Amino acid sequence: MSYVEQLRATPLFAGLPDEALELLCANAAPVSLRAGEVLLSEGTPGDALFIVLDGELEVTKLSGSAQLPLARVGAGAIQGEMAALEGGARTASVTAVSDAQVLRIPRSALLDTMASGPEAALAIVRTVVGRLRSTEALLRQREKLAGLGTLAAGLAHELNNPAAAIRRSVSALEEAVAARDAATIELGPDVALLASLRAGLPPPGDPLERADRVDALTAMLSEPDAGEAASALVAAGWTAAEVADAADRIALERRSAAVRWLAAGAGVATLLGEVAMASDRISEIVGAVKGYAYLDRAPVQRVDVRAGLEDTLVILRHKLKSGIEVHRAYADQLPEIEAYGSELNQVWTNLIDNAVYAMNGVGDIWLRVERVDRDTTGQAEPSEAAAAGVRVSICDSGPGIPSEVMARLFEPFFTTKPPGVGSGLGLHISHNVVIRHGGRIEVESEPGRTCFHITLPPVVARRPSAPTGS
Repeated sequence: MSYVEQLRATPLFAGLPDEALELLCANAAPVSLRAGEVLLSEGTPGDALFIVLDGELEVTKLSGSAQLPLARVGAGAIQGEMAALEGGARTASVTAVSDAQVLRIPRSALLDTMASGPEAALAIVRTVVGRLRSTEALLRQREKLAGLGTLAAGLAHELNNPAAAIRRSVSALEEAVAARDAATIELGPDVALLASLRAGLPPPGDPLERADRVDALTAMLSEPDAGEAASALVAAGWTAAEVADAADRIALERRSAAVRWLAAGAGVATLLGEVAMASDRISEIVGAVKGYAYLDRAPVQRVDVRAGLEDTLVILRHKLKSGIEVHRAYADQLPEIEAYGSELNQVWTNLIDNAVYAMNGVGDIWLRVERVDRDTTGQAEPSEAAAAGVRVSICDSGPGIPSEVMARLFEPFFTTKPPGVGSGLGLHISHNVVIRHGGRIEVESEPGRTCFHITLPPVVARRPSAPTGS
C-alpha cells in the first residue's frame, strides 16, 4: 500500500484530495522504531505528527515519578497532531511496544495542507476535537484520582501524629499506673490522706516559671527518673514546697513512696490529657473530611464557604505547616449560599495548592470572604433580587503570573509545571465549577502578590430546559 493510500485510510486525512495527500507524502519521511524506543517525549516541541504504518505504540503521561498509560495504538493511528497544530509542547510520551514503522509529517507541511482548503481544515479539526474530548475525559478522571491522592496523603500525615501520640501515651500510661499501684501497696492507709490533697496553684503558663518549678522538684526527688516525675508534678500544679509538705504528713519510712505516688498520679493525669487531646485531633480531622466531601448529603446544599475553606486547610495542613502562614479575613454574618459543596471545596484545594507550589512552600496566603450584593454576582433572577452572594479571595506572596501565562490560565491542558507535576486541568476545572454555579473567577497578579477572586451567587444557576424535540 502506498503512503497516499495509507494516509487516506486515516480519519485525519480521509477527506483530502489526491493533490494534498501527494504533497504531504512528498514532505513525509518514514521512521523505523525498535521495541522500547521512544518516539515522542512529553514536554518536547511539537514539530511534527506521526502516522503509524505498522507495529504497536503505547501512549503514556508522566504522573509523579510513574508513567500513566493512556492508550495503545496500532496501524492507522495518528500521534502528536495536537502539539503539531499548536506548535506547543507535547502533552504525552509515545513508546514502541514492538518494532514499528511510522511516517513523520513536519508541522509546516500540515499547516500548508490546512491552508489548501476548508475541507482539509475541517477534516483535521474534527479529528483533533475528538482526540481532545477523549483525552480530557481521561485526564479528568486522573485529576479526580489525584485529588483523592492529595486527600489520602494529607489524612495519612495528619492522622499519623495523633495516633502515634496515643500509642506513646498508652504505653507510658501502663508504666505510670503500675508505679502508682506499687506505691499504693507500700503506703497502705496513708493513701487516703494523699488522695485528699490537691495542688494549690494551676500549672504555670510561663515557660521560665515552669522550668524553675521542674528544676526545684528534680533537686528534691531521689528517683532515677526524677526529671520526668518533676515534669508530671508541675503539669498537675504542684510546687516543691507543696510536695514537701505532703510528704511531711506521712511517716518517715514511707515518704519516698508518698512522693512516688504523687508523681505517678500526676503522670497518669497528664497522659490521660494527652490521649484526650490526640483523640480530639482525630475527631477534628474526621469531621473536616466529612465536611470537605459532603458525605451522605445531597449534591446541592446550603453552605458556609468559610467552613469549606477551613476544612480544606485541615486537609492541606501537611503542606502548609512547614513554611506557610495563613491570614484570614472573614466577614461577620455572611450568608449561606446554595452550592455543590464538594465541588467548591475542590476549587479551594486547587487554588491553595497552586499557591503553595508557586511559593515553593514558603510564604503567606490570605483568605478573604465578604458579602456581595445581588446585582454584583452576575445573576439576575428577579425572585432572588434581595438575596446576597459571597466573594472569596485567595491571595499568595508568590512571584506572580507572567502576562503571557495569564492569557491562557484557564485553558485545558495548559500548565507551567514540569511533566508529571500538573495535568493542566486544575484551573480549567475550577473555572468550570465556578461558571456552573453562575459565578465568575477573576485574577490579578503582580510580583509578590497574586489573587484569585471568586464571586458566587446566592443560588446555583438554573439552566433553561431544552425545547421539546430538540
